[in-house]
Amino acid sequence: MTDAKPMALALCLLFDSRSDRLVREMWSRLEARGVRTLETHTHGRHHPHLSYAVLLDGDVEAVRGAVAELPDGGPIELTVQGSIVFPRGRAALACSVPSPVAARQEQVVGALERTGAVLHRHYLPGHWVPHVSLATRATGDALAVVVNEVSDVLPLTVRAERCALIDTSTGRLWPVSGVP
Repeated sequence: MTDAKPMALALCLLFDSRSDRLVREMWSRLEARGVRTLETHTHGRHHPHLSYAVLLDGDVEAVRGAVAELPDGGPIELTVQGSIVFPRGRAALACSVPSPVAARQEQVVGALERTGAVLHRHYLPGHWVPHVSLATRATGDALAVVVNEVSDVLPLTVRAERCALIDTSTGRLWPVSGVP
């Protein structure tokens, strides 16, 4: 990376105001019930998002340049189908995406890899699980709270209309023109 300190970069789709509010309200309800969410995780400047790619290593300027060259595919509608749990109690909204969106994500990954960036294996083509993060360490009873909270809001559709490269360790955000 070009910066002296390590960065945790993610290329994220950001939501319209309605969808952003719905996810933030869910974070707040979970926090009120004792479940840690992105609302209070680390620096507390997280945005409701869907990650297209998470980079383990990469040059910010090269990545920004590669993404800027991608065509604008326009806003994306995501249908939330339920909840999903990842290792270490990370819980999220499980989203279905149309095949053109999966193709767009693969195009993004290809562009990022051509810069020399190293992507997390879960964001490589065929391994991406589209999700919107909710809880950071939900286990046992807390996991049941998350699942119930998600079930109470289904069906749910969210709309991604912006894109940004985000340093997830600090919350620093570099807007991307259009939505690749």
